[in-house]
Amino acid sequence: MNAASVVAVSARPSHAVGKDNRISIRLIAGLGVEGDAHAGATVQHRSRVARDPSLPNLRQVHLIHAELHDELRANGFDLSPGQMGENITTRGIGLLSLPVGTRLRIGGEAVVEITGLRNPCHQLEGIQAGLMQAVLDRDGDGNPIRKAGVMAVVITGGQVGAGDAIQAILPEGERRPLAPV
Repeated sequence: MNAASVVAVSARPSHAVGKDNRISIRLIAGLGVEGDAHAGATVQHRSRVARDPSLPNLRQVHLIHAELHDELRANGFDLSPGQMGENITTRGIGLLSLPVGTRLRIGGEAVVEITGLRNPCHQLEGIQAGLMQAVLDRDGDGNPIRKAGVMAVVITGGQVGAGDAIQAILPEGERRPLAPV
């Protein structure tokens, strides 16, 4: 099995679905991606700000696995890293199977902690018709499966760029499955 790594990093200072690819991004502890519209200690996503702007930002960093892009490409979608709003595109790590509280050491310094699943929104339809449905599925019991990546908070800041290694550190004790945040 290949080692887990960063495929691409992306950020955008304005609120838009897609993010611009960068050579590197700087993660800032407790805030998120420097210069990204979603960075902040409290909620930054417009829908959440409208509900309660004082809530903690559990969505500082968005990670998507490149394997999802591969799957979507095979189904006729033309996607590139950052286009679905992710800050970090990964390969070789099963993001969706990790429990809440998993810490990811990325590169030499940065550490993020997974808070939950990204809940796909209607803005994905603006990228390509049918994309929102393509990142939603159902298990054998009819429960929804959200495939649009995971959200995290920054525990330890640092530079992150393509090619950086990713190491998962599972939480101790009871492991809680991911749920939308």
